[in-house]
Amino acid sequence: MHIETRDQLAAIPDPAAGPEVYRQHARQWLRANLPDHMRADSLDYRTPTLEESRAWEAAMYHAGLAGMTWPTAYGGHGLTLREHLAVNKEIGAQPMPESVSSIGKELAGPIIMTVGTEAQKEAFLPAILAMREYWCQGFSEPDAGSDLARLRTRAVQEGGHWRINGQKIWTSGAAKAHYCLLLTRTGTVADKHRGLLMFAVPMNTPGIRVVPIKSIDGKESFAEVFFDDVVVPDSARLGAPDEGWNAAIRVLSIERATNRMYRPWRFECELRHLVSACKSDAQLARLLDDGYTQRRVGDVACEIDALKGLVETTVSRLMAGESIGARGSLTKLYWSECHQAFAGLALSLMSHVTPHSSLQARRARKAFSTAYLFSRAETIYAGTSEVQLDVIAQRILNLPKDLT
Repeated sequence: MHIETRDQLAAIPDPAAGPEVYRQHARQWLRANLPDHMRADSLDYRTPTLEESRAWEAAMYHAGLAGMTWPTAYGGHGLTLREHLAVNKEIGAQPMPESVSSIGKELAGPIIMTVGTEAQKEAFLPAILAMREYWCQGFSEPDAGSDLARLRTRAVQEGGHWRINGQKIWTSGAAKAHYCLLLTRTGTVADKHRGLLMFAVPMNTPGIRVVPIKSIDGKESFAEVFFDDVVVPDSARLGAPDEGWNAAIRVLSIERATNRMYRPWRFECELRHLVSACKSDAQLARLLDDGYTQRRVGDVACEIDALKGLVETTVSRLMAGESIGARGSLTKLYWSECHQAFAGLALSLMSHVTPHSSLQARRARKAFSTAYLFSRAETIYAGTSEVQLDVIAQRILNLPKDLT
């Protein structure tokens, strides 16, 4: 696998160069360095190993394509969201694997920068960007789901340390994670949003047990995580004891609105892959000429364009000093519903693939069948569509609760 090294950091544009220069840099670097076996639309594609993904993402970071808005003091490149978006457009345009460190780079990192101590920032942030440490997110619980006000995992202070007991579920990447961004309760469930506290917990701490969950696609990327008398020092605490709710809301706002800004450009890349696979086979090509199919493809293309506009508007508002707030729910609702619509289209077209279809079409059928299964979860994780609609109704439209 060919990757760039720190010796080539000089190729990164000057910070004052502007978004378009960074976009050209990202386009050229990604096209020159993304291996064929990591391109989802290549006949040479195979699922990359964890080490291959780690090496690829580390190379992207050293090429200036990750940690763009993080301060240089903590390993970032000190740029703005405009450069970040410009680079993300090119990342989305490539059929490359999803990050194996998204929790660290998109959730743990931003929250540590917001409420962490200087020592925590220096210890965690550079290691996240350099792909030395992976994180998982311990929020959801069996009896709470998306309602964080109902979580029961308890943290009790005992002198200079905390004792944690409880259970988390649907924890992505728990088996490979070095740390867990853990949300706990210091009081009772009746306290609801009060008394929530966040920790950075090493996953090798005695008392932590990870039980993998096999999903419908046969993978074990999720897990239940049990915390049985887990003792962590007070230095593992992120923020004040009553700051957990505000910190969690910041995390969810980030997750819903600004994470993976490349999504609409990735969806467009997937649509190109789908059309190309259909054109490679005579029977599927005839389907593309059908008026009904063309309308469905056009509808998806329009939805993707609308999502692009929503992402770009969000960046403009953030650059103008506005907060994300409830608008994050609009973005999360829209991209998850948009991708489910695309996945449904892809599955209906790929259902016509036969053993006699082209190799490209047969490979695409496997890829899009897996994508369809995963898309079913997209309206659930990071907050269900129902939760997003409730937030939109109450906090944006200001509808009375008896109407929502």
